Amino acid sequence: MVKFNKDVTNQMTKDIDFGYTTTHARKNADTVLPTIQCWENQYKRDYTVRIELPEFTSVCPKTGLPDFGTIVIEYIPDELCLELKSLKYYLLEYRDMGIFMENIANKILDDVVKACHPKRATVTGNFTPRGGLKSVITATYEK
Repeated sequence: MVKFNKDVTNQMTKDIDFGYTTTHARKNADTVLPTIQCWENQYKRDYTVRIELPEFTSVCPKTGLPDFGTIVIEYIPDELCLELKSLKYYLLEYRDMGIFMENIANKILDDVVKACHPKRATVTGNFTPRGGLKSVITATYEK
């Protein structure tokens, strides 16, 4: 097992400036995207809807490099269900948008909740590795 000297490790990382700013972190987090349309739920019992977009793309706001991943939206409808064509066009808006992965999952969740007011919803962004690191971001809402 490799042991690291904490003092050396802390010294190495505290001297590195990765150049990320609050501006990078907030970039496009408040962007208004097309409205996700809905239709009236025909059933009053609880059931789960799972929607997967295996070819999601966006752009890193710092480097401008593309990010790829799978977005999974899972929700229990209340009175409304998401209309898939409008959801598809909504998600396509991220294609050229500079936005951090963490903001993607949370923004999609916020917009899904705003559109259909579900009983519960979860958005998971499962992104392909970059630089040897894989990110999976999960955001959850419950009434």
